[in-house]
Amino acid sequence: MTEGSLPHLEFWCELQCPDCRTALDDVRALRERYGDALTVSLRHFPLEKHKHAYAAAEAAEEAFAQGQGWPFVEAVLARVAELEQRGPELLIEVAAGLGLDAEEVELALIDGRHMLAVDADQAEGKAIGVAGTPTYLVAGQRLDGGQSQQGLRERIIELLEA
Repeated sequence: MTEGSLPHLEFWCELQCPDCRTALDDVRALRERYGDALTVSLRHFPLEKHKHAYAAAEAAEEAFAQGQGWPFVEAVLARVAELEQRGPELLIEVAAGLGLDAEEVELALIDGRHMLAVDADQAEGKAIGVAGTPTYLVAGQRLDGGQSQQGLRERIIELLEA
């Protein structure tokens, strides 16, 4: 398979969502299976019920800008419960631990430079019917993992290989 030969996979995610942490296993497995032939895009859908989700999305955007987006996302999702307690302090700690410019991540949270990107993702998600996380969009099909993730990886594979 060549790069980009498969339908694009959008992973609508919220970095304070325990279900998204579990869904990351599916994303990893799909990447392992398809390699560079599969493009996976993280799309932000912070939920109001999680008070640090929006800041986490902004910090993730800064991590992507610094070339370490996916490692940052994985590290934050691995510490979902801690994010609830520590908020932005944890985000900056994770950034530093990955070798990112943590001061720049902190500044991005203060100056809001990534708010438009997060807001645009959220608005687009609402427009296409995303109601919760995780949600996948592949080959024009929206798959909601918020209720149950059982069978989702198999359904995604079916859509990718159709």
